[in-house]
Amino acid sequence: MDASNRDVVSPQWSEWHSTEWRSVIIRVRRLQVRIAKATMECNWRKVKQLQRLLTRSTSAKALAIKRVTENRGSKTPGIDGVVWSTPKAKMLALSNLSTRDYKAKPLRRIHIPKANGGKRPLGIPTMGDRAMQALYLLALEPVSETTGDGNSYGFRPHRSTQDAMAQCCNALSRQNSPQWILEGDIKGCFDNISHEWLLNHVPLERPVLKQWLKAGFVELRKLFPTDSGTPQGGIISPVLANLALDGMEGMLKKHFPRRRKVNFIRYADDFVVTATDPETLETAKRLIRNFLAERGLELSEQKTKITHINDGFDFLGWTFRKLKGKWRMTPSQKNQKRFYANVRDVVRTHRASSQDVLISKLIPVIRGWGMYHKHVSATRTFNQVDHKIWYLLWRWAQRRHPNKGRRWIKRRYWSRIKSRDWVFVSRGLELFRLSRIRCNRHLKIRSDANPYDPADEVYFENRVKRNMIEQAKAKINRIWLAQKGKCPICQELITQQTTWDIHHKVWKSLGGGDEDANLVLLHMNCHKQVHARGCTTWPPAWLKGQA
Repeated sequence: MDASNRDVVSPQWSEWHSTEWRSVIIRVRRLQVRIAKATMECNWRKVKQLQRLLTRSTSAKALAIKRVTENRGSKTPGIDGVVWSTPKAKMLALSNLSTRDYKAKPLRRIHIPKANGGKRPLGIPTMGDRAMQALYLLALEPVSETTGDGNSYGFRPHRSTQDAMAQCCNALSRQNSPQWILEGDIKGCFDNISHEWLLNHVPLERPVLKQWLKAGFVELRKLFPTDSGTPQGGIISPVLANLALDGMEGMLKKHFPRRRKVNFIRYADDFVVTATDPETLETAKRLIRNFLAERGLELSEQKTKITHINDGFDFLGWTFRKLKGKWRMTPSQKNQKRFYANVRDVVRTHRASSQDVLISKLIPVIRGWGMYHKHVSATRTFNQVDHKIWYLLWRWAQRRHPNKGRRWIKRRYWSRIKSRDWVFVSRGLELFRLSRIRCNRHLKIRSDANPYDPADEVYFENRVKRNMIEQAKAKINRIWLAQKGKCPICQELITQQTTWDIHHKVWKSLGGGDEDANLVLLHMNCHKQVHARGCTTWPPAWLKGQA
């Protein structure tokens, strides 16, 4: 048996929960690494061959089904009303998932609210189409990660808005840094990308890609065709958009000499270009407009503008500015207002709820916003927002007891814990305070780092470890470090993105406790697998057999 065939040998499963995910992930990962290597060598014929092997692999199909049945939209059906919620349905989907005579179904169109008050169209594919997109994404992502712009940070594994923010700091914070900024925004990026350009340039099977692009959508029981754009809601759509926009940074670097200090930072369809003078940015704007026109896109004239660093600019929820020569990064006023409106809506919705219910609803909202902004100068902002939230809760309490005095209301809802007074707490559940967050600088990802390059394996493992230590709770960190950051079932890394479940080695129904020694972190699907097999001892007997 040659190496190519050995990569796609798949076990014959009798049921979904008997799948050996460790072996499945190893097979798929091996092929993805080979695709990335062939892409680095510009051997596109070999890339095509390896992609074909991967998309015909039973292991890759199982992994695709696993992804679409675990993500946030797994319970939202397409136009056929079908969801894969049982192991039997997943096994049936695995046997039916085939590229032969594949025909995509139209999307179910819904509209979700945008931050500016408008509505964003969202296309929901059927479960079968989602699984097919996830399958081909396994083959396409190694290519996009290898060929992508170094300073593109949107919809890419291991990259985040914080990395884009740190790159803005690197490009603009020094005394000799460029002072002029082009704030760019692409008008209707997802809705207007040229289908012809995608079909001619995306390294994917053309008939399958054409099915997704031309599937159309259903709204108010009417079928509408799609002549351009990629549907927002499809798993593969962000990668297609990135492939369409990649090359912009290289074009600018090729055109401008280094002394012009032209830097490019992009997150999805928002980007920033820096230069030493506005004339250079006008030229860059013209070049970018021509670059986008080839792909059926255009710049938004309202949102695209040239500003000086002393005036400041907003990007990804932060304000970047120099005040008297000193660099400042703070949460933007728009972002603060949006967050406060969100908190106010939660309080209004729970004006008749008990205090502990209100606290449980507010904690994830407040903590999530605070952790997003912890890498900028947000200490003063956190204190101000804490005060606004306190006043909002004080009004909430007064409304509940209009005939009680201030001292009675304070004793009823606020307590003193050690040296801290005015602690909003109920039944041991304490409201999270933004002022408790310690602000520190984010360690930016290397621009040339590739998650599909074996040479960067240790680098990404260290970044995952650092991220977990910063964001997870102390008890979770202790358990995570004890198992070396990996799920014992599938041996894949447990990260903030993959999420996890806490499993009791000795089940609580059998007398197990919540001490660290009795807890283990598992991926959600692996946790279901352990319980489906009725493994009441640890480690499971079948896991020893895999080892």
